[in-house]
Amino acid sequence: MTERLYEQDAFLVKFEAQVLSCEKGKKGFDIVLDRTAFYPEGGGQPYDTGVLETDGKQVKVLEVHNRDGEIVHTCNHPLDTGTAVTGIIDWDRRFDLMQQHSGEHIVSGLAHCLWGCENVGFHMGAEVITIDLSLPLTEDQLTLLEQEANRCLWLDQPVRITYPSRAELEHIHYRSKKELTGQVRIVEFPGADCCACCGTHVRSAGQVGLVKLLSMQKFREGVRIELVCGGRAFRYLSQVMAQNSQVSHLLSAKPLQTGAAAARLLAENEALKARLMSLEESRFSALAGQYAGAGDVVLFEEGLSPDALRRLCDAVLHSCGGLCACFSGTEEGGYKYAVGRAGGDLRTLVKELNTALNGRGGGKPDFVQGSIQATRTEIANFFQREGTL
Repeated sequence: MTERLYEQDAFLVKFEAQVLSCEKGKKGFDIVLDRTAFYPEGGGQPYDTGVLETDGKQVKVLEVHNRDGEIVHTCNHPLDTGTAVTGIIDWDRRFDLMQQHSGEHIVSGLAHCLWGCENVGFHMGAEVITIDLSLPLTEDQLTLLEQEANRCLWLDQPVRITYPSRAELEHIHYRSKKELTGQVRIVEFPGADCCACCGTHVRSAGQVGLVKLLSMQKFREGVRIELVCGGRAFRYLSQVMAQNSQVSHLLSAKPLQTGAAAARLLAENEALKARLMSLEESRFSALAGQYAGAGDVVLFEEGLSPDALRRLCDAVLHSCGGLCACFSGTEEGGYKYAVGRAGGDLRTLVKELNTALNGRGGGKPDFVQGSIQATRTEIANFFQREGTL
């Protein structure tokens, strides 16, 4: 059986080993070593990657899995049985995963200590970590959870990893999702968490660097939390600050005042929208008066939103006494439309319109909206053929 060096020292990056077997697999060549520092996927933690070096050449380790008690390294090239190799871990990947995994322990453990939440699932993704908790939390509790997690990092207590006997285990309060058999490995972050775990972890809480909780949403009976730790948290906050710096410049506001500046801008925008709607209503009322009793009407108005187009059509069709077809758009980008007839059935007409002018849309039998890819002349010609103009 392969000696698992990562259990002895999670910071071991380079090691010597010998090839015990090599077989062609589905994704490459499956190599078993007599000893390894490569962590196999398991316990929610992804596998390590890296290389095996021998006689000046490198074989890439693409995946690592635990199969029937053996640790199998899936590689891009074969190696002969008995070959002496030097294994080199992709340390950037390993340390990132250690930061995420250790941070997850601290957050899950504190949620358990503070409110009795059970971790009912977690996933270490390429971008974020998700934790599923068994109980709902408020936004204030989420804020407190993040504060306490980072306080744990500031205290920087050493991580304790032990292998207690069955008798000792009975007196230890630890988290575990399932009943465990055989030797149990306990990972403890003093003051935050004590959990059965087979993964790799930092040496002290401070090496997690930073814990940032990104979001929380309802999930089953509890909540799902998204978070990032360490280098990922640093990069995330750097991106947020860069974005905020741009917003600060655009709004001529200090970085810590962009929220208030954006709120003022939204209020000004709402006031302008209300003013625009008032002007539109005046314009639409005038057009309704202009076409009163005119019968069928086809109108083109520039710069109208779908909602404004609907309001224009609604105003005119109730005064013209016939069909009202309103269009707004450009020759290049096509036109939005609203077509109505009080008490009428436009389904056949609109189907023919969409077919003839590359359109799509729908609505009620007496009022429809949509868009077409056609010129103003083509639109006018269509309604002339239909006898509307």
